[in-house]
Amino acid sequence: MEVGPGTIQIWSDIGCPWAHVAVWRLWDARRRLGLNDRVRFDHRVFPLELFNSEPTPRNELEPEMPICASLAPRAGWQAWAAPDWAWPVTMLPAMEAVQAAKEQGLAASEALDRGLRRAFWAESRCVSLRHVILEVASETDGLDLAALADALDTGRARRAVHNQWDLAKTDAVAGSPHLFAPDGANAQNPGLEMDWSQGDDGVWLPTIQRDEPAAYDDLLRRAAAA
Repeated sequence: MEVGPGTIQIWSDIGCPWAHVAVWRLWDARRRLGLNDRVRFDHRVFPLELFNSEPTPRNELEPEMPICASLAPRAGWQAWAAPDWAWPVTMLPAMEAVQAAKEQGLAASEALDRGLRRAFWAESRCVSLRHVILEVASETDGLDLAALADALDTGRARRAVHNQWDLAKTDAVAGSPHLFAPDGANAQNPGLEMDWSQGDDGVWLPTIQRDEPAAYDDLLRRAAAA
């Protein structure tokens, strides 16, 4: 995986609660370490719906939320409060928007990514929809809204999404989230070890065996030193 200096590459799905944990922890650690001006986040897609040929089931995501919330409580979590019919059937438009925002730089792209994750996980907003994506973008500092809308409407970033999916399908990426530093260090769900068990309802749930948030500090320091 080729990662530029001063960059952490993040492969994930916006609809993955573990990725919401990882992104929040990265932002939090970067600020705490004083690396806001030295490390950028380069988001890449690991589109679960394309891997599985179906929307990611709500009944599988919601039981994981309390566990993820315990790992990153300040990231913002809310049981779905909008109508059932407003649950996003796809995350592809939101992930495409994050790629489209890269035309304005990685800072703009990472800010929109974080805003979209919070809109879904903490605010029950249907980030499948164009107008919701643009509403979130309008709430994001440093984004040219008209330029983003034009990129979405012309589909300029759509090819990037599918090119990234092609790479995500290889052994190079293990899942969502998978983080890479410039020196080759990488980790899926950094610092976490989990044991999964299947409940009577057929849903698989994890038990956290190990949680070492300092893994994010290590990746950030490696990126800053590259």
